[in-house]
Amino acid sequence: MAKNVPRWQTAINNALEKYQQAVVFQLASIDATSPIPSVRSLIFRSFVNPSSNPSLPLILTTTDVRSPKTTQIIANPHVHIAWWIEGTQEQFRVAGLGTIIPSPKDHLHKQFLHSTTSSAASSPNTGMAALSRENFDWEAKRKEVFKTMSAHMKASWCRPTPGSPLTGGEVEAKKWPERVDEPKPEGPDESEEEKENRRNWDTALRNFALVLVDPIEVDYVELGVLPNKRTKFTRSAQGVWKEQALVP
Repeated sequence: MAKNVPRWQTAINNALEKYQQAVVFQLASIDATSPIPSVRSLIFRSFVNPSSNPSLPLILTTTDVRSPKTTQIIANPHVHIAWWIEGTQEQFRVAGLGTIIPSPKDHLHKQFLHSTTSSAASSPNTGMAALSRENFDWEAKRKEVFKTMSAHMKASWCRPTPGSPLTGGEVEAKKWPERVDEPKPEGPDESEEEKENRRNWDTALRNFALVLVDPIEVDYVELGVLPNKRTKFTRSAQGVWKEQALVP
């Protein structure tokens, strides 16, 4: 565990050490064409802490770059996470700025480069800005996380665009690949099945994107203790976390 991480991150890490399956949280974003928030469940993958300033962690999850949340976050990076950990009776509500990290081959990658440059210039005391100054290799991280996904999960990024009409119904859906395994080194005797798996791997990797949330405020409620506790953590413009006790 890195030193100087914020107390709310330590609380999450401690809870997940005891309850490793409690990795599902809800993330809300705003569509640029509607005032109605969109919310969905995502899997927490890890924290990314800048080595130069571990007190500025990013929350990492993943998505299909073609999903609506991608364009929503690019248009309006303000997002909100709600995370209830049943085993410890703790709730974390995280307000922050979202960043989408797509494949360099995707047309949206220029948006990521622009947002990174802009945030580093306008908000130097953020986790994303700190990592930008460290020249963090986001493409290496994207590939690293992709490889940790199950073969069945990788196959999901080979399907048609999420949320689009299911043309052909279940009959067509049965033609989608069920799993995508990491290809072996390419050779002259590669079978058609291996070639198809390689094509699917490339497609899945291209559609795979990271989602980073740079927290600004965390509302932490502890219902597993008596009396119950509630603490608001607010990140200052200088990148320092301030705590305030609240009524639960």
